[in-house]
Amino acid sequence: MQTPNVLIVEDEVVTRTTLKSLFEAEGYNVFEAEHGEQMHDIFENNTINLVIMDINLPGKNGLLLAREVRGRKNVGLIFLTGRDNDVDRILGLEIGADDYLTKPFNPRELTIRARNLLVRTTNSSEDDDLPSRVNFNGWVLDGDSRSLISPSSKEFRLPRSEFRALHLFLNNPGKILTREQLIMEMTGRELRPNDRTVDVTIRRIRKHFESEINADDLIVTIHGEGYRFCGTVDS
Repeated sequence: MQTPNVLIVEDEVVTRTTLKSLFEAEGYNVFEAEHGEQMHDIFENNTINLVIMDINLPGKNGLLLAREVRGRKNVGLIFLTGRDNDVDRILGLEIGADDYLTKPFNPRELTIRARNLLVRTTNSSEDDDLPSRVNFNGWVLDGDSRSLISPSSKEFRLPRSEFRALHLFLNNPGKILTREQLIMEMTGRELRPNDRTVDVTIRRIRKHFESEINADDLIVTIHGEGYRFCGTVDS
């Protein structure tokens, strides 16, 4: 695997310098941006594998910039911010962040989460067990573009967490998948106490189906256990 490129989007100089030193010590190539304009300039000239982003930024905030990052394939996104409340955390995950940490942070925890996420983003063979196009209930999951296509041909570009969760469901139709299994598939990390990442991701997936199918019947909540995909995958 080539040395991953990490982009730090942080306007606070001390924090940005600390993060740069931390990830360079881990052996990564590190790029720095103070705001969204610099972030896009770096994206235009470099292949970025992982973005570590604050929410409080000058100009466009991190939540708005995250939507733009999510339009790029195979880029991991971790929010690292001082905004420690459930509303921002859930909104960040709903926008499509792969993980969310609050300041002050444990450097070891951050690098472990980043490493696990980079395994997902840089391993090009991670979806080899799934055909490039999978048909189910009139829908299509397109692995090449990481898109979900409706029976009426409406296309949804999926964040990695949604794609990986749906990927796991389609490979295990009818089976109960625990939150522990889903979070490991989505992010490569273990489930933490009070972690709502899986539930937020399932809610986002269901929204894509709402206009044409009863999503609660397609991905069923099994209380106290997890979720089960009850659709039909075409052979």
